[in-house]
Amino acid sequence: MPLSMLRIAVLGLCLLTAGCSLPRGAGFQSEVLAASNAGNREEGEEAVYDFEVVAVTRETLPVINAWPNRDVQSFPWIASQEQPASLIIAPGDTVQLTIWDAEENSLLAGAGQRVTPLQDTKVGANGRIFVPYIGDMHISGMSEMTARGRIEEELSRTIPSAQVQLIVLPGRANMANLMTGFGAPGLYELPDRNFKLLELLSLAGGADPSLLNPQVRLIRAGRTYGVSLKRLMEEPALNTTMRGGDRVMIIGDDRNFLSLGATGSEAVHQITQPDMTALEALSTIGGLSDGVANPKGILIMREYDADAVRDDVTGPAQERVVFTMDLTSADGLFSAGKFIIQDDDLIYGTESALGPALTVFSLGQNIASLVN
Repeated sequence: MPLSMLRIAVLGLCLLTAGCSLPRGAGFQSEVLAASNAGNREEGEEAVYDFEVVAVTRETLPVINAWPNRDVQSFPWIASQEQPASLIIAPGDTVQLTIWDAEENSLLAGAGQRVTPLQDTKVGANGRIFVPYIGDMHISGMSEMTARGRIEEELSRTIPSAQVQLIVLPGRANMANLMTGFGAPGLYELPDRNFKLLELLSLAGGADPSLLNPQVRLIRAGRTYGVSLKRLMEEPALNTTMRGGDRVMIIGDDRNFLSLGATGSEAVHQITQPDMTALEALSTIGGLSDGVANPKGILIMREYDADAVRDDVTGPAQERVVFTMDLTSADGLFSAGKFIIQDDDLIYGTESALGPALTVFSLGQNIASLVN
């Protein structure tokens, strides 16, 4: 054998020997899922794992998705309830009164006049306003029509032909405060009792388009209610009726997941949908590393709160759980398309056992090419 060919053969054997010790970008599935006492276990001693391993399949998926989810905050919501269109007068509202009097010698209007606009008056904290020839009158809690009729009734004792026009300009008690997350936040008047949240949202220029998966928070009487904007717009029954004093904010989804190992990118990624699946997350990170990743060894690592651990199938057996996915089978692909990613999940792509061998083969080809 020529000397040069001998050297190539020897070098090739060296490369094959060193193949398993070449630097790798990810661990093998068996390495990642090794027992915590794998290195110092005595013969006959049981393997100790400080995590639970669950394969994501058609059978396990319904059980897994029913486990406690710390991403889901249990905010209640108020369903839409039809109300009368009239506004309810509240302290702080401004009332504009105009009185018509057909009498020749009107007590309110000047000579030859039939209409008397009174000075705007604010409803006091006690719910009363001052009306000439009546005095202080309680109108808080009344609709505009009811208050107008009551004022006419009281005036008729002094001015029999009096007719009243009443206009209410809402004060803070009949306003909603759109705090943040809107195109134009601020205080908005509620023109009637049947004014809905989405109508108010439209007046405020809609939600801030920069927010990912926007969430609506309504604060009413010291209690917080919440729903996703997507659900609010898709389900008419959730379009709640606004009340004076309501505070509304729209906040973005700040959940993230991490991708490492033989994946398309190693970075922190935002969860951009209410229920992002594992397949959608893999698409977001650019899939798997071609020729390196093991499609049978996709791992999703999650840490549950201690109070989520269960002795039955209603929760994980341990706080740390590794979900395994096989993307080479139809069942694995379908199941990955329904597995919901949670905040702080780690998607780890393990490396294929063929990776080092392919690297050695590629190096051998390059050396042979150089020799030739």
